[in-house]
Parts: sequence; C-alpha cells; structure tokens
Amino acid sequence: MKALTGIDASFLYLETPNMPMHVGGVAVYEKTLTFEAFQETLTSRLHLIPKLRQRLVQVPLSLDRPYWLDDPDFHLEWHLHHTALPDPGGWRQLRRLASRLFAQPLDRSRPLWEMIFVEGLNDIPQMPEGSVAVISKIHHALIDGVSGSDFLGLLLDVSKEPRDLPPKKAHDPDPLPSDVGLVLRSAYHFVTRPFKLPRLLAETAKATLKAGYLTRVEGVHLPPMPFTAPRTRFNSPISKRRIWNSALLSLDRVKAVRHTVEGATVNDVILTICAGALRRYLDEKDDLPAKPLVAMVPVSTRTQSEKNKMGNKVSAMLVRLATGEADPVERFKQIVAYTQEAKSHQQALDARTLINYSELVPFGLAGVAARLYSRMHIAEHHRPIFNLVITNVPGPQIPLYLAGSRLFVNMGMAPITDGLGLIITVFSYNGLISISPMACPHLMPDLDQFTRYLWEAANELETAVAAKAAGNIEASVQQCQAVTKAGTQCRNAPQNGHQYCHVHLPAAKDEMKA
Repeated sequence: MKALTGIDASFLYLETPNMPMHVGGVAVYEKTLTFEAFQETLTSRLHLIPKLRQRLVQVPLSLDRPYWLDDPDFHLEWHLHHTALPDPGGWRQLRRLASRLFAQPLDRSRPLWEMIFVEGLNDIPQMPEGSVAVISKIHHALIDGVSGSDFLGLLLDVSKEPRDLPPKKAHDPDPLPSDVGLVLRSAYHFVTRPFKLPRLLAETAKATLKAGYLTRVEGVHLPPMPFTAPRTRFNSPISKRRIWNSALLSLDRVKAVRHTVEGATVNDVILTICAGALRRYLDEKDDLPAKPLVAMVPVSTRTQSEKNKMGNKVSAMLVRLATGEADPVERFKQIVAYTQEAKSHQQALDARTLINYSELVPFGLAGVAARLYSRMHIAEHHRPIFNLVITNVPGPQIPLYLAGSRLFVNMGMAPITDGLGLIITVFSYNGLISISPMACPHLMPDLDQFTRYLWEAANELETAVAAKAAGNIEASVQQCQAVTKAGTQCRNAPQNGHQYCHVHLPAAKDEMKA
C-alpha cells in the first residue's frame, strides 16, 4: 500500500472530461504476431510489473493523495482488446483509430491501462503487408517517458527466443481497506507534510543564489520564464477530440546534422526540426508571433537504481525555439545555445527540489482548482505558460521482439491540456526516430500538413548544413593556405588547381619533392 507521489498525483489533479491524462503509443510488429501469443506473453510477464495489477483507492475527504493497492478483482481480459482496421488498412485508418481510442478516458475503478491489438495493416508505407499494431494507453500517474521505455523493455526480448524470466510469486491480494483505515493512515502524512517546508525553502534559497551567480558572474542568460510565451492558435481551450500523426526519420541522418555544430545534441536537432515546422505552419497562416515560441522539454531525473520502476521521475526546462530565424543553420545554432542556457539554470535548481514541492499540494484543493480552470476557460485569459511540450525518449538501438515477432517501429502519444493544444512526442528505436504530434482538431485540423512540414524541415536543415559546410570548404581555398614568415595567413589568391599562391607554390612543390 503506497500513496502516489506529488508529481504522480498531479496528473490526476489535471484530469477532466476534456483532458484524459494518459500516455501511450502505437507499436507496429511483423505479421507473425497473433493476439493469442501477445496475450500469453503479457500474462507470463505481469509479475514483472506489479503496478499493472494495482488500482487507485481514494482517501475520504481527499485528506491525502490516493493509494496504489493490488486490485482483488483484476482480470487481464478487461485490459486487452482485439480489433482490425477497415479496408484498405492504410496509415489514414490506423491514425484515425489511434486518435479515437486515445481520446477515451481510462476507468479509474480498475488498473489504469489498456492495450488494443490491431490487425489488417495492409497498406502502411515502409511496413510489410499484413503487419499488426498494439495501441497502448497507460495513465501518466503510473508512468513517465523513461519508465515507459523500461516497461517496453520488460515485455520485449533482444532475440526471437524469449529470455528466462524470474519465477512468478503467488498473487493473493488483500481486500481493499476500509475508509476508516485509509483516514488513519493518511492522518500521519496530513500532519507531517508542513514540516517539510523549511528544508525545501532552504534548498530553494541556495539554488536561487547559484542561479544568480550563473547569471551575473558567468554571464549565462536566463531561460524564458513561465507565462512569457506568445499566444498561438494552439494555445486555447481544447475539446474532447484528438488527432495524431507521426513522421519517421533516420537516426543516422539526425546524428550527422548534430556533428555540424559544436556542443549540439540529438535533442537539439529534433528541437530545430520542430521549430522549422512550427515556423512554416504558423507563417503560412499569418499567425507567426514576433517573439520566439517556447517549448517545455521534460528532463528525466531517474537514477540507475530507479530503472524499471514505474512512476514519474521528471523535471523540465523551458527552451526558446528561435522561430523568428529564417535560416535553418542559424536557427540550429541559436537553439543549441538556448538549450545550454536552460540546462545551466535547470541544474542550479535541483530537479528533486521542484518535485518535492509537489508533495505539499493538498490533493482535494488541487483537483478542484484544475476542474475550475478547465470549466471556466481560464486559459483564454492569460499568456501561455509555454507554447507546447516536446518530449524526447531515447529507446534501444537494436531490434526487439515480442513472442518472436519483430518490432518495426514505436510511435509515442501524449496528452494535451487546456491552453496547450499541441504536444510532440519523440521516440528513437533501432535507427529510426518517430516524431509524433498530438493535437486538438478544433485548434489544428490540418495536423497532416504540420506532420509533412516536420519531414520537410528535417530535409531543409540537412540540406542547409551540407551547403554551409561546402561553402566553408570552398571559401577556405579562395586564399593561399600558406603561412607567412610573420606567422599570419597568406591573403593571396591560390593558383588555379592549387592551394597556394604564385609566391608559395614553388616552395610547396620543392617540399613535396624532398
């Protein structure tokens, strides 16, 4: 019996009929995977992931956060579903099904997850005919991006032969506790929680001084503050409907672009691609703000010892996306600088301090506040906290198998909220990167167009950095490559077909002969 952490509970606070707070994905497997084999594999590995058999139990009067308890009435068949795509079984049919299923809330009276096995993928680009898909939904209170990747690793194998598993333990859950028992257990947390505040305030003061030192002494610029982002068409209240899509890119191509700017990361390249697509999409609608858009980028705080454990271990940083810059290469350089600034300040305030503040929020009050925020459309009356979320989860770069059937691709899905009607989930696996936007169709009905712009922004960036590199090489041979006696670069033009000018070429030839 364990209470939710503050950050896990926050995803319950936020949940409203318009805002189900689950994450998920669409995984495509080769056609040899059957529903029966999938069900058997999941049955044999449930003991590796105990929380899949646990449900939430609310504390009377919301005196404490809910508790995870083994569900005495757990039945796997309530969480597994089986369906098929309508003809022709193409990408359009798959993403429509995924969008519709993702919009449906999970049942809080049961363990908060479900999986849908989908047959009939007969016309999916880059996928063999007859492939199958698994659409997963897991509540965000149960899982974050990194633990979701670990969860995938528990279900899959690195070869067609299943690995040896730890022996199963007898599953004999106790009856759910009485309301009186829950109240008594919660009373201790309710009374002791305020005593954590002085230590947190001391940690915050220390972090504030460190951030001030970085800004004033080392000259590190401040990242954007919350509620300073410009308003866009997707920063409005959302409906119950969802629309989802995905663009697939080569990881090797993304890494090649990364190496063209010192200090850049794969995530910087992804942010630049997203920024390029956002700039083009908004510019074509005469809706591009003068100020750069701001993305919230989740940062995992999960340690190695917390690997394979469910729950949320995450902080965040705010990054300017340089959407006002037309040149893709300059935009890339600016984003690299912005992410480095954001990381410096994010490290100054220990992420775990931010997480610990969430432990002090009264559960009942937070839930009421979230519902009022949604019902009264308060998001329309203030500047966005930030414009969108871009979350990047690195996955394994080797082929994985489920019941002996190969996983071709895994594409992420994540929730949107009032005022934040667009989220982009990035997942890398076996040489592919999926960039998957989720939006409200009332705010972005043409998400297909935006997804196409993601592909084109990637191509544009790759072409631009290649042209820049070629231009630098060409420029470098427009003057003599010799060094003068004074130790400076010779400024004479080189002779045709050579790297040296008429003065230094004879000496260079003599040196080659020697």
